[in-house]
Amino acid sequence: MIVNNVRLVLENEVVSGSLEMRGGRIASFSDSGSQQPGALDGGNAFLLPGLVELHTDNLDKFFTPRPKVDWPAHSAMSSHDALMVASGITTVLDAIGVGDVRDGGHRLENLSKMITAIQDSNRKGINRADHQLHLRCELPHHTTLPLFEALMSTPELSLVSLMDHSPGQRQYASLEMYRTYYQGKYQLNDEQMDQFEREQLALAAEFSTPNRNAIAGLCQARGIPVASHDDATAAHVAESHAVGSAIAEFPTTLEAARASRDCGMRVLMGAPNIVRGGSHSGNVAAWQLASHGLLDILSSDYYPASLLDAVFRLVADERNALTLPQAAALVTRNPAQAIGLHDRGTIAEGLRADLVLAHTDHGHVHIRHVWSQGRLVF
Repeated sequence: MIVNNVRLVLENEVVSGSLEMRGGRIASFSDSGSQQPGALDGGNAFLLPGLVELHTDNLDKFFTPRPKVDWPAHSAMSSHDALMVASGITTVLDAIGVGDVRDGGHRLENLSKMITAIQDSNRKGINRADHQLHLRCELPHHTTLPLFEALMSTPELSLVSLMDHSPGQRQYASLEMYRTYYQGKYQLNDEQMDQFEREQLALAAEFSTPNRNAIAGLCQARGIPVASHDDATAAHVAESHAVGSAIAEFPTTLEAARASRDCGMRVLMGAPNIVRGGSHSGNVAAWQLASHGLLDILSSDYYPASLLDAVFRLVADERNALTLPQAAALVTRNPAQAIGLHDRGTIAEGLRADLVLAHTDHGHVHIRHVWSQGRLVF
């Protein structure tokens, strides 16, 4: 398969030319057009590496499209997979919450249903994207560690994040913001919210630190990358670094982002933060980290289409100096390397032919085609 008349987004430059895929790999690419008959005319669109997504809870939305509505697993998985490739995402770590009581994350059967759907569809070869697993461990709960121990040998497990969403911690250093979010999410009155807050504080005091240390130790022994989550201070970062975190997910302040980078951690922020122009919860804006050279990875988080959109918005934003290859690396090379996937993430001979053909002819990014291992999937 040859794609002609494209702007190749390489590691350090954008080059007009053509690319050939063969046997699921990039066979060659050139800064000149191909004369081979049957080559696809790319229409001078951008040809980028397939996007690599490390943290999306999109799968859960299809399994539970409404409260108390459980959707058939095969249908949920297929719909989720379709949305991934339609957004240019060819490698996705499906994030599944462990230990989140009110969202069902404390029951193994709930978690197993989603993990089994990922495994079955992978085994049958019906997924268009490469689906792997990210376990988001909510530390302040007694079920979190035993559940993690039950799931940690899952072959698809590629990343573990250590989260503490208890009152006064990380993202919810402001108790007012904590109450506003959870009262709205769970429809709690003031009395119910008071009780919920007391329960979460008690759980955090008992389980957060022991679970953090135990799960991090198990990951280290198995070579599974660990991510921190919502660190707000240098002290938080020091705690995360001490247990071996390699990725800093969603640091909430410039201080935490800078401290994470100083510790050698890759800083991950949400692409919706870029698209919307800032954080929905009042934390540091991703564009600010980009302007300070502190942004390494973007994740679509809760909105898959935001990933590629954010790349072109960053390039157009005069508040930073990112080129298109540098911005594209935030959603391709950098996340792939962060979890040890060195066979993808850049346009280079011999790497996986995971590719996205997109243009901005009408002022917004529009995906024309997506290939996964050389197979046209969109």
